[in-house]
Amino acid sequence: MLHPRIMVKKKLRAQARFWADFVDKKVFECGGRLWKQKGEEQEVAKREMTENLEILEAQLGDNMYFGGDTFGFVDVAFVPLTSWFYSYMTCANFSVEAVAPRIVQWAQRCMERESVAKTLSDPKKVYDFVCNLKKILGIE
Repeated sequence: MLHPRIMVKKKLRAQARFWADFVDKKVFECGGRLWKQKGEEQEVAKREMTENLEILEAQLGDNMYFGGDTFGFVDVAFVPLTSWFYSYMTCANFSVEAVAPRIVQWAQRCMERESVAKTLSDPKKVYDFVCNLKKILGIE
Protein backbone atom coordinates (compact mmCIF):
# COMPACT_ATOMS: atom_id res chain seq x y z
CA MET A 1 0.00 0.00 0.00
CA LEU A 2 1.21 3.50 -0.84
CA HIS A 3 2.00 6.01 1.84
CA PRO A 4 -0.85 8.55 2.24
CA ARG A 5 1.39 11.47 1.22
CA ILE A 6 2.29 9.71 -2.02
CA MET A 7 -1.39 9.10 -2.70
CA VAL A 8 -2.16 12.80 -2.11
CA LYS A 9 0.63 13.86 -4.48
CA LYS A 10 -0.64 11.49 -7.16
CA LYS A 11 -4.15 12.87 -6.75
CA LEU A 12 -2.91 16.47 -7.02
CA ARG A 13 -0.88 15.64 -10.14
CA ALA A 14 -3.91 13.95 -11.72
CA GLN A 15 -6.06 16.99 -10.94
CA ALA A 16 -3.46 19.33 -12.44
CA ARG A 17 -3.34 17.21 -15.61
CA PHE A 18 -7.14 17.31 -15.81
CA TRP A 19 -7.26 21.13 -15.58
CA ALA A 20 -4.40 21.59 -18.03
CA ASP A 21 -6.29 19.33 -20.45
CA PHE A 22 -9.46 21.36 -19.81
CA VAL A 23 -7.59 24.55 -20.75
CA ASP A 24 -6.20 22.93 -23.88
CA LYS A 25 -9.37 21.24 -25.08
CA LYS A 26 -12.04 23.69 -23.93
CA VAL A 27 -10.55 27.17 -23.58
CA PHE A 28 -8.00 27.12 -26.41
CA GLU A 29 -10.42 25.49 -28.87
CA CYS A 30 -13.26 27.83 -27.94
CA GLY A 31 -10.96 30.85 -28.18
CA GLY A 32 -10.15 29.93 -31.75
CA ARG A 33 -13.83 29.86 -32.59
CA LEU A 34 -14.26 33.34 -31.08
CA TRP A 35 -12.06 34.96 -33.72
CA LYS A 36 -12.79 32.52 -36.57
CA GLN A 37 -16.60 32.51 -36.46
CA LYS A 38 -19.27 35.13 -37.01
CA GLY A 39 -22.96 35.42 -36.21
CA GLU A 40 -24.69 32.68 -34.26
CA GLU A 41 -21.62 30.39 -34.26
CA GLN A 42 -19.62 33.15 -32.60
CA GLU A 43 -22.40 33.71 -30.06
CA VAL A 44 -22.31 30.01 -29.20
CA ALA A 45 -18.54 30.26 -28.74
CA LYS A 46 -19.02 33.27 -26.45
CA ARG A 47 -21.47 31.34 -24.26
CA GLU A 48 -19.14 28.34 -24.12
CA MET A 49 -16.14 30.52 -23.29
CA THR A 50 -18.11 32.21 -20.53
CA GLU A 51 -18.98 28.80 -19.06
CA ASN A 52 -15.38 27.59 -19.36
CA LEU A 53 -13.97 30.69 -17.68
CA GLU A 54 -16.57 30.51 -14.90
CA ILE A 55 -15.53 26.91 -14.25
CA LEU A 56 -11.87 27.95 -14.12
CA GLU A 57 -12.68 30.87 -11.82
CA ALA A 58 -14.41 28.47 -9.45
CA GLN A 59 -11.35 26.21 -9.55
CA LEU A 60 -9.03 29.16 -8.88
CA GLY A 61 -11.20 30.33 -6.01
CA ASP A 62 -9.42 32.83 -3.78
CA ASN A 63 -6.01 31.29 -4.45
CA MET A 64 -3.09 33.20 -5.91
CA TYR A 65 -2.54 30.49 -8.53
CA PHE A 66 -4.27 27.31 -9.63
CA GLY A 67 -1.87 25.38 -7.41
CA GLY A 68 -2.72 27.49 -4.36
CA ASP A 69 0.13 29.79 -3.37
CA THR A 70 2.49 28.14 -5.84
CA PHE A 71 2.74 28.86 -9.57
CA GLY A 72 2.32 25.42 -11.11
CA PHE A 73 1.43 23.19 -14.02
CA VAL A 74 -2.09 24.54 -14.66
CA ASP A 75 -0.81 28.12 -14.55
CA VAL A 76 1.89 27.23 -17.08
CA ALA A 77 -0.73 25.64 -19.34
CA PHE A 78 -3.21 28.53 -19.14
CA VAL A 79 -1.09 31.68 -18.96
CA PRO A 80 -0.05 31.70 -22.66
CA LEU A 81 -3.72 32.01 -23.64
CA THR A 82 -3.95 35.33 -21.81
CA SER A 83 -2.07 36.90 -24.73
CA TRP A 84 -5.16 36.12 -26.83
CA PHE A 85 -7.64 37.99 -24.60
CA TYR A 86 -7.13 41.21 -26.58
CA SER A 87 -7.92 39.37 -29.83
CA TYR A 88 -11.09 37.93 -28.30
CA MET A 89 -12.19 41.45 -27.38
CA THR A 90 -11.26 43.01 -30.71
CA CYS A 91 -12.50 40.25 -33.01
CA ALA A 92 -15.53 39.03 -31.08
CA ASN A 93 -16.37 41.79 -28.60
CA PHE A 94 -15.76 39.25 -25.83
CA SER A 95 -14.40 40.73 -22.62
CA VAL A 96 -12.72 38.19 -20.37
CA GLU A 97 -12.61 40.84 -17.65
CA ALA A 98 -16.41 41.23 -17.77
CA VAL A 99 -17.13 37.52 -17.39
CA ALA A 100 -14.14 36.38 -15.32
CA PRO A 101 -12.48 39.23 -13.41
CA ARG A 102 -10.58 36.86 -11.11
CA ILE A 103 -8.99 35.22 -14.16
CA VAL A 104 -7.76 38.66 -15.28
CA GLN A 105 -6.39 39.33 -11.79
CA TRP A 106 -4.67 35.94 -11.84
CA ALA A 107 -3.18 36.76 -15.26
CA GLN A 108 -1.85 40.06 -13.90
CA ARG A 109 -0.23 38.23 -10.96
CA CYS A 110 1.34 35.78 -13.40
CA MET A 111 2.73 38.66 -15.46
CA GLU A 112 4.55 39.90 -12.36
CA ARG A 113 6.69 36.79 -12.57
CA GLU A 114 9.80 37.46 -14.61
CA SER A 115 9.65 34.04 -16.24
CA VAL A 116 6.15 34.76 -17.54
CA ALA A 117 6.68 38.40 -18.50
CA LYS A 118 9.74 37.52 -20.59
CA THR A 119 8.10 34.70 -22.50
CA LEU A 120 4.52 35.73 -23.28
CA SER A 121 3.68 37.24 -26.63
CA ASP A 122 2.51 40.83 -26.77
CA PRO A 123 -1.32 40.80 -27.10
CA LYS A 124 -1.24 43.32 -29.96
CA LYS A 125 1.23 41.15 -31.88
CA VAL A 126 -1.07 38.18 -31.33
CA TYR A 127 -3.92 40.29 -32.71
CA ASP A 128 -1.81 41.18 -35.79
CA PHE A 129 -1.12 37.47 -36.22
CA VAL A 130 -4.85 36.71 -35.97
CA CYS A 131 -5.65 39.37 -38.59
CA ASN A 132 -3.07 37.91 -40.97
CA LEU A 133 -4.31 34.39 -40.33
CA LYS A 134 -7.89 35.47 -41.03
CA LYS A 135 -6.77 36.90 -44.39
CA ILE A 136 -4.89 33.73 -45.27
CA LEU A 137 -7.89 31.59 -44.32
CA GLY A 138 -10.29 33.88 -46.19
CA ILE A 139 -12.28 34.62 -43.06
CA GLU A 140 -12.04 38.40 -43.22
